[in-house]
Amino acid sequence: MGILSKTGCYEYLAEPFHCDFSLRLQMGHLGNHLLNAADFHSNERGYGMTDLNPIHKTWVLSRLAVEMTDMPRAYDRFTVETWVESAMRYFTSRNFAISRTDGYVYGYGRSVWAMIDTDTRQPADIFKIRDGLITQYVETERECPIERASRVKMTGDEPLAHTLETRYSDVDVNGHINSIKYIDHVLDLFDIDFYSRYALRRFDIAYVAESYFGDRLQFYCAQAGENEYHVRITKISLCDKTETEVCRCRICFVER
Repeated sequence: MGILSKTGCYEYLAEPFHCDFSLRLQMGHLGNHLLNAADFHSNERGYGMTDLNPIHKTWVLSRLAVEMTDMPRAYDRFTVETWVESAMRYFTSRNFAISRTDGYVYGYGRSVWAMIDTDTRQPADIFKIRDGLITQYVETERECPIERASRVKMTGDEPLAHTLETRYSDVDVNGHINSIKYIDHVLDLFDIDFYSRYALRRFDIAYVAESYFGDRLQFYCAQAGENEYHVRITKISLCDKTETEVCRCRICFVER
């Protein structure tokens, strides 16, 4: 296989049943498109799930930040461009640009991925995969104009906003709770009246631990500034009943 372009571009349709009451694509569905683009891009270049699964390795999402000026409207055709910004031994940074097919840019995304061993769940050396093939696809000349995901500071005294029992539809191909499902559940903390007045501008999420089918998720939420909220998600396992932090989120809104 010859060397492909460093940036991959994939076209999607904002299907109406993936849109909310404002006829705009929901963030969770956009998140799935970003993850699919990452999967297509890495598979086409030889270091994706197709190559990793037979050797008991996989990619897991560690951080994701998405900042949108607008969202695709129902029936809009749009593209997701994705490229690898950097690669280290255990982590790689991947960026996204979301654009309408006429060139209008809706927004951008930044992500950090870790490679793990599926048997031990421990970090795996990215550079040992096909003699460090990923390094040939690091794009150093293209900038991503949004800030990197920032650390979400929380005191631990935030009020409990919601409790959720994980179900079948929450589980992904890796056997743990789907990364994007956390985003859906966090956005459900706000009601329709809120979304009629505010639009989501940016969503940051940092994953700390995996959760699994049957775990009970606890959502702690506090307002951190004007139109900004911080959410901490913990899990209570069926096995030992201990409470463990799973991820933290920062959500920023703008008035419509």
